Amino acid sequence: MKRREMIKDKKVFNNIIQTGSFFKNKFFVIYIKERKNDKIMFGIAISNKTGKAHIRNKLKRKVRAIIDNNKNLFKNNYDYIIMVRKACIESTFTELNDSLVSLINEIKVK
Repeated sequence: MKRREMIKDKKVFNNIIQTGSFFKNKFFVIYIKERKNDKIMFGIAISNKTGKAHIRNKLKRKVRAIIDNNKNLFKNNYDYIIMVRKACIESTFTELNDSLVSLINEIKVK
């Protein structure tokens, strides 16, 4: 995931969470909101209660890798906020990948 595809601004982050629609499963909650231009933007959020910094950073790296491998599944002109749940700590990369891909496919159907 490139830096220009990331959402860092807190106001934008909160706006997407408050006004966008959401989909969830055991490992992730994804908030989506339509944008005016044809870009895709991503934000990743992990609560401090999930674990120490090195655990949260490891989970973020895994989620970024999954996003990079499956970018063709995301709809254009949408913002995505991916919230990682605490259940992700004990899971493997393939479980996370399958879970996120199935959630993205659920979003594409609706």
